[in-house]
Amino acid sequence: MARKYSEALNDLEVEKKSEKDLVSEADVAIEQYLRKQISSHYPDHGILGEEEGEVIGNNSEYRWIIDPIDGTASFLHGQPFYSISIAIEKEGELYLAAIYGPALNELFMATKGQGATLNGCPIKVSTEKSMTSAIYATGFACLRSNLKHNNLPYLTTLLPQIQDIRRYGSAALDLCFVAAGRVEGFWELNLNIYDVAAGILIVREAGGIVSDFSGNEKIDGQ
Repeated sequence: MARKYSEALNDLEVEKKSEKDLVSEADVAIEQYLRKQISSHYPDHGILGEEEGEVIGNNSEYRWIIDPIDGTASFLHGQPFYSISIAIEKEGELYLAAIYGPALNELFMATKGQGATLNGCPIKVSTEKSMTSAIYATGFACLRSNLKHNNLPYLTTLLPQIQDIRRYGSAALDLCFVAAGRVEGFWELNLNIYDVAAGILIVREAGGIVSDFSGNEKIDGQ
C-alpha cells in the first residue's frame, strides 16, 4: 500500500497536525487496514495507533502498537527512509516486533528471547568500542514541536566526539540500523511509544541497549 501511494505523491491529500507535523491519507489508510486485519484475527486484543489512538481490548494481556508510516516527511518527499512499525506487548512487556521499509524492501523482526533478523537473517549490533570511530543517528521531533528543551545541545556536544552523524527521518529505521550494526547508536527527544516500541525490541534482541537519558531501561518513548 505504501509503495502504491508513493507512486502518486502529488495526488495525496496531506493535512497538518501542527505547523511542521504532517499526516497523509496514506498514513490513515494503512493504519485502518492494519487495524482491520488485527481485529479480524484477534478481536479481543487492544490496539494503539498513531493516527486513531487507542482501543482497549477485552483481553488486556495483548496490545498492538502501530505506526503506519514512520517518517511521513521522508515519504512525502519521495525519500526511501520511511517504515511501517508494529509491536506487540504481552502483559505490558514487548514480545514481538516487525518494521518494514517498503522502499528498501527490508523487513526487520524480533521475538523476545529469540534474537532479531533482517529479511530472515540474524543481525547483531556493532562491536565498535571507540566513540571516535562511531557513527550515530539522531532526529529532531523536538524542533518540530517547538520545544525549548531540544536536541541541539546534545548534537553539539556529541558531534565533535564521534566519527559522523546520520539523519534518516524514521526513528523506527534508526533503531533497526543500530540493530544491524549500520550505526553505533541513536538518540532523540520527544518521541512517542509508537515511534520506538518495535525498534526497542529489535535492538535489544540484536544485543543492544536501549534506555532513557538517565539509563533506565523501562521507557515510554520519551
